[in-house]
Parts: sequence; C-alpha cells; structure tokens
Amino acid sequence: MEFLGLDGSFVAFLAYVVAFGLAGVVCLVSIPKAASISDADTRRGLISLLVLCGGWAMVHVGFLVAPTRELQTGFYVAGLAVGFAATGAWLYFCSAYTGRTLHRNPYFRWIAVGVYVGVIALKFSNPLHGLYFSTTMASMPFTHLAIHHGTLHWVAMGLAYALATVGYFMLLERFLAVGEDTRPLTLLVGLTGLPLAVDVLGRLSPRLLDMTYEPLGVAAFAVGVLYLYFEEFRAVQIAGSSEDPVIVLDVDGVVREYNRAAADLFPDLASGIGTPLREVVPSVQEVIAGENDILTIRREDGIAHYRITRTQMGTGDAPAGSMLTIEDVTAAEESRRALEREKERLDRFASVVAHDLRNPLNVADGRLDLAVESLEHDGYSGDGGHPETAEHLDAIDDALERMEALIDDLLTLARQGQDLDEIESVSIGSFAEDCWGTVDGPAATLVSADDPTIRADPERLRQLLENLFRNAIEHGGEDVTITVGSLDGDAGFYVEDDGPGIPAADRTDVFEAGMTTNPDGTGFGLAIVEEIADAHGWDVSATAADDGGARFEIRV
Repeated sequence: MEFLGLDGSFVAFLAYVVAFGLAGVVCLVSIPKAASISDADTRRGLISLLVLCGGWAMVHVGFLVAPTRELQTGFYVAGLAVGFAATGAWLYFCSAYTGRTLHRNPYFRWIAVGVYVGVIALKFSNPLHGLYFSTTMASMPFTHLAIHHGTLHWVAMGLAYALATVGYFMLLERFLAVGEDTRPLTLLVGLTGLPLAVDVLGRLSPRLLDMTYEPLGVAAFAVGVLYLYFEEFRAVQIAGSSEDPVIVLDVDGVVREYNRAAADLFPDLASGIGTPLREVVPSVQEVIAGENDILTIRREDGIAHYRITRTQMGTGDAPAGSMLTIEDVTAAEESRRALEREKERLDRFASVVAHDLRNPLNVADGRLDLAVESLEHDGYSGDGGHPETAEHLDAIDDALERMEALIDDLLTLARQGQDLDEIESVSIGSFAEDCWGTVDGPAATLVSADDPTIRADPERLRQLLENLFRNAIEHGGEDVTITVGSLDGDAGFYVEDDGPGIPAADRTDVFEAGMTTNPDGTGFGLAIVEEIADAHGWDVSATAADDGGARFEIRV
C-alpha cells in the first residue's frame, strides 16, 4: 500500500488502529469486572454496552485495515448496525442504574426494536436508494475509504444522539440526588459524549477521519468507572435509589456517600465525606451500635422517629461497606407507643381485677358460707319454713359465681394483648380431645373428624378451643355433639355443633365483648376466641353447619 512509504501518513494510520484496537480490548476485558455489579439490570446493561462498543471499535479497526474497498464498505455498514444498537444498550444501562423501569416496559422495548429494525433496514438498503451514504477514496490524513453521509444518516444520527442525551439526563439527575462529591463520575460520563466534538472536527478538518469516535469515550468511561471509581459508582447508585435518607459507609464506618434526603435530615453530612460516621452523626452511630433500631429526633414541628436499617454491601469474602436506610416511622412508632401505654393500662386493670375485686368477692363468698352455716346451726333451712331466705341465699351465691366468671373472663380478655409464647406444631384433633377433658359437659360428645397440624401457641389455643366448647354446650344443650376438623386445602380448622345455630343476622355480632343470649353467660367467651385468633394472625368467622348448627371457622 502506497501510504507505507509516507511516515506521517503511516503514523496517523497506526494511531487510529491502535486507538480503536485498544478501545475494543479495554471494553471487552472490562466485562468480568462489570459482571461483579450486584444489580442484575445494571450489570446486564453495562455488559451489553461494553460488548457492543468493544465490537464497534473492532469493526472500526477492520474498516481501517481491510485491503479492498468492498470489505471496507462491509465493515462500515456493520459498524452502523453495532453502533446504533449500542445506543439502546446505553439507554438500558442508564435506566437501570438510576432505578427507573423504562428498560423493563414492554411497550418501550417493542418501540426500540421497531426503530432499530427500521433504521438498520435503511442502512443495509443503501445500495438501492443511496440516501444513507456514498464512498470515495481519500488520501488525508492517510489513504482510506471516505464516507459521504446522506440525509438518512443525519436523521439516524440525530435520533441516536437525542436518545443518548436522555441517558445523560438520567445519570445527571441521579448525581444531583446524592452528595456533592460526584464530579469524578460526572466527568467520566462526560467522556462518553466527548467524541461528539471529535466527530464534528472530523467533518470539518481533512486531518481527521470523518467517522464515529464513541467507542473511545465508552472505553475511557469503562476504565474510570470500573477500575478507578467503582465504589463511588456503586455508592451513588445505592444512595440515589431511595427517597428515604440513605448514608453509605465503607467497611471502617467512614461516610462514603449520602443522598439529598439524608443531607436535609443531617446537615453535618455536607462536610462529612471521608469522615467516620461517629464524628459526623453520633446519634446514628449510637443506634446502629445498639439494640434499638429507632432514632428519635426533636424537630421544629415536633418529635420524629426513624427506623435505621443497615444493609451489608458486597459479599462475605469481599465486604464493601454498608448502606443505612433511614425510614420515617413516626406515625407507626407513635401508634406502637400508644399501644404500649394501652397495654400497661390493661395490665393495671388486670391487676385491679385480680386483687382489688377478687379479694372482696372472696370475702363475700366466705361470708355467705358462714351465713348459711349460721342459719343451719339455728335450725333454719329452705325446707323448714324459710324458702324465701334460702332463695335469696341461692341468688346471692349465683350472683357471686357469675361475678367470679366475669372476673376470670375479663382477666383472660385483658391478657390476650400480650405477646404469644413459644409457637409449635399442634395436632388439632388430639389436642382438642385433651382440652375436652377440662370442659364441664358430661352429656356432650366431641368428635374429631381428622387431625390437621397447625402452628400455634398451645396455651392460647387451649383457651380458644375451651371457649368454643363451652359456647356450644351453653347454646346447643347439654347433649350437644361437637365436631372438630380441618378446612379444605389445609386452610385451617373448624369447630361446629348440632345445636340450634346462630341466626344469620347475629353472626357478625357474636364476637363483641358482652354479647350473649344466655342469661347465665358473661358474653366474653367468643370475644376471647377472636382475640386469640388475631394474636396468631388468623381469621375467625361464624357460619352455619350443614345440619343447621353453629360452625366457627378459623383460617390460619
């Protein structure tokens, strides 16, 4: 080839081949490093960008060294196809890195495929219409195939750069959402667009080839992001992915990055990059070092509560620090504290019921026994001419027993708000038979239809079953038959009887505390059942059995 004898031309030729060849190698060898990115979509987008731009650079090398005009044209057309595909990979990467879902939207995907196929069809059909490009041989800066771009090229090029600019705005918006020190990453992103200036100069000056130089910018971006500023690259993505305040720490607890929300909440972060967290925001350090994950801050508008969640980054063999997500849980925390106060009031109430009410009740019960004994000692009895006295005494005894039952049920109901004890597997059929032994119903019958297994607190489950059994005996008669079995699909279990059942209009009211149709009942039994079910996260409902009796379904 004639240009081999020209030193200046050869140097220029060699510089182009080395530059694009090196760019291709850098992109391809960076793929394993890109594969270590934890976010799957970001990883997929960046690898695709590196593969396409690496291939694009190698196609440029082929275009430069091809020995014939036909081969050079073929390499150029191949570069058009690969280069336009790289625009799609760039947008995919930018969308994924910034936490958007555009790259996952089927509608946008089909549009992208349609646009790509249409543009490629125009490029490959250039021999038919000649509107995309034409070629001549040129000697500056060395002998090469010069490409003269047509109208369709500029339309496609304008579309490609417009789409690429969308990606730039996505990244810049993300950088602005985090801390101040994102200038290195902004500069690296800018390198991908710098070849545009060289493209323009190549168009204007014969000393530069009129070709696309984007692979050079992507190679510089890959080296900078994956090898020089990889941790910053990852930290910015993590910090900007949440609307909640986020602080990124390295393995030594030093602040590496934060987002705007964190800076608004903790203004000292503005000068805290590179400083241990304990010196920048000591209150946050105290929370993550302690057992309580709630941080309480007094603000101008009142007290706010934040839950701090620490997420480790990297792998166990190669830890890369941690991310602190600070979630405003003021409403939930105030509700929790209100419930704690309510629980304390219930505990105090239970204490009063257990002691201050039960003690005088026991005194009254004891006094009643002494009164009966005294009357009997004096010769008075219900059969001896004092039936009214005996009737009054019996009524007092019944009232005292009812009061004791009420106290027992109130204590049970008040204590249902306490946390469950140990949860274990329980076989309902055999467990129900064990509970049946403590229920006063000698004429009643218990039938276990099957023996499903559930996870429950045995003591609470015992209270639930015993209350359902007593309810069935009270309303279904002393000789009632009670059946326990499993719901279809292992969804839970049921307890039903063959008594008169519950009217449809009353089935939603039977769980209200104090609701009863039995003058001797307390009305708390089914309320206790519902509280126990709620404590387990179960749903309990009243319905009708096949034979018309009452049926209670507990769905676990």
